Amino acid sequence: MSSTTRPTSTAGAQNASSLARRRRGAELEAAVLEAAWDELRAVGYPAFTLDGVAARAGTSRPVLARRWSSRTDLVVAAISQHAAGVMHDVPDTGTLRGDVLSALRQLSASASDMIGVLSFVFADYFDTTGLSPSDLREQILAGTPSRIDRIIQRAVERGEVDPDRLSPRVLSLPGDLVRHDVIMTQAPVPDDTLIEIVDRIFLPLVTAGRPGHTTQD
Repeated sequence: MSSTTRPTSTAGAQNASSLARRRRGAELEAAVLEAAWDELRAVGYPAFTLDGVAARAGTSRPVLARRWSSRTDLVVAAISQHAAGVMHDVPDTGTLRGDVLSALRQLSASASDMIGVLSFVFADYFDTTGLSPSDLREQILAGTPSRIDRIIQRAVERGEVDPDRLSPRVLSLPGDLVRHDVIMTQAPVPDDTLIEIVDRIFLPLVTAGRPGHTTQD
């Protein structure tokens, strides 16, 4: 990683220092992670540097270095913050079908937005760090319950789901199918495909024999 900083004017350096003084704690961290996400989207992982993020965030490299020991740590933190914004919004339509379909629509939109960034990461990140895609996903999720876990828990409480039919593979299936389509097409998944995933694949796996379960177009 290059230690060369981007040239700045004296006024610019003073302004960055002033911004750094005004922002503290969580506010500063959120601003840096947002800048890191924007920088990653703009230049990709190979050209991603702490200096570039510091310039974009209007702060200094030492401020970043005190919080993240490497650019890899900062990349993971930036992707985690971006993903957390999506993961926080758990649909609550009152039905399992409505919740899962809404969640997949959100996932399709967010995944297609992230795919350009992650394609840069895939090109260099794993070779550099020796990690696998599953390792990165585990770091990003960091034990946080997924949206589908929370949706299914509510459905179990409503009596819509047969708990005996649940397994980690079954629960991950709808999200895995959406991510696969996004990666293969580099575009959001068509809504009719999302409906098919929910109605013809996922719901029959988890609701067989449950009264009151219906699918609809």
